Amino acid sequence: MLAGKLQTFLDRYSELSKLLSEPDIASDIERMTKLSKEQSSLEDINNVAISYLNVLNDIEENKLLLEDPEFTELAKEELKELEHQKIELEDEIKILLIPKDSNDNKNIFLEIRAGTGGDEAALFAGDLANAYLRYAELRGYKTEVVSQSEGSAGGFKEIILLIKGKGAYSRLKYEGGTHRVQRVPETESQGRVHTSAITVAVMPEAEDSDIQINPNDLKIDVMRSSGNGGQSVNTTDSAVRVTHIPTGLVVVNQDGKSQHKNKDAAMKVLKARLFEIQEQERLEKERAQRKDQVGTGDRSGRIRTYNYPQNRISDHRINLTLYRLDAIMGGGLFDEIIDPLITETQTQALEEEGLA
Repeated sequence: MLAGKLQTFLDRYSELSKLLSEPDIASDIERMTKLSKEQSSLEDINNVAISYLNVLNDIEENKLLLEDPEFTELAKEELKELEHQKIELEDEIKILLIPKDSNDNKNIFLEIRAGTGGDEAALFAGDLANAYLRYAELRGYKTEVVSQSEGSAGGFKEIILLIKGKGAYSRLKYEGGTHRVQRVPETESQGRVHTSAITVAVMPEAEDSDIQINPNDLKIDVMRSSGNGGQSVNTTDSAVRVTHIPTGLVVVNQDGKSQHKNKDAAMKVLKARLFEIQEQERLEKERAQRKDQVGTGDRSGRIRTYNYPQNRISDHRINLTLYRLDAIMGGGLFDEIIDPLITETQTQALEEEGLA
């Protein structure tokens, strides 16, 4: 049964290889790009399928050798190792057969906003942004600050990061939601623990083919840049505010040194937000037909608590608690939380696909 499923992928991969080797393919860049992307998406399952079918073939050959007294013991040893390989490959194949999120390999915009808690929320937004930057560095992702609005006591009222790298969305999509922090603010003279909250939105970077925006639906205003006192502020009319009239979405960008750069950055964020809305609508339809999943990215849902007095970080979606808050935040070690979230998501998906 599994071998039959795998043959479909092998046949398609072979077909794509032939199509991409045709002489006239180079003249159709759009088609070549589409076929190349599809082949790339099938590469892992193709390679594992070849290994799996080879193991099945070796098992059958060694079973025949059991009948030969001269090779019986050797065949038994070989079969033991081959059966172990077969189980390992089947587990790998099951994961690869889970329907893929089409956005998993995309770059992301990570938007962090201070919520309840005033200055303390803004300070924690800054701490979390720095922790994500350290995580991105560990994973080999490239980062860029798209826009930021600083808090009056430090940190950020809002900061948007662009994180570039293969698989950035596949891992960081689990960070979307409300993050709650419990700690004693530096300004607290009584030593009381305060609770603050910030929201994180993880938006895949939209490609031109993902979202179409009618220029007539946009209102673009140019303004004078502003900033906190004491900072080097660009005082030319380079800040840009882009309003998407049908949805009312507004994006302001003033971090770049030119009006063109600020408009370009604002448009990228607007596209990502519109694409996120489109994707959320699609996910809601799918979710109505199946069980709720881990890591939906709902901004209103409280996903995690950071308790500094107890050095505790808790993810409420999978009841995970680690007493390593200082190490995780200081070192950007979010894989310690993300890996269990991925495992839980895969377990749910395997059950839904009947592969568990």
